[in-house]
Amino acid sequence: MKAILTVIGKDNVGIIAGVSGKLADLHVNILDVSQTIMNGYFTMMMILDLSAATDSFGDIKKFLTEKGTDLGVQIKIQREEIFTSMHSL
Repeated sequence: MKAILTVIGKDNVGIIAGVSGKLADLHVNILDVSQTIMNGYFTMMMILDLSAATDSFGDIKKFLTEKGTDLGVQIKIQREEIFTSMHSL
């Protein structure tokens, strides 16, 4: 299964390391990533492969939300098919 992850928040040291480290702990592979800093705010979007993950999607979502709180950013994850459906007319 593929998923889309977004990270938004005030720029700070360690955001990419924290998010990618948590994904590695969860056995989630990063397929593609785009990130930028806009006027002091960090934004990142990732396409992920969850096929090797041992935790449920709900647990992964919870763990990433908690990591976002630790890092001072908002982390959202959606299944790719939901994201695609929401953004196509």
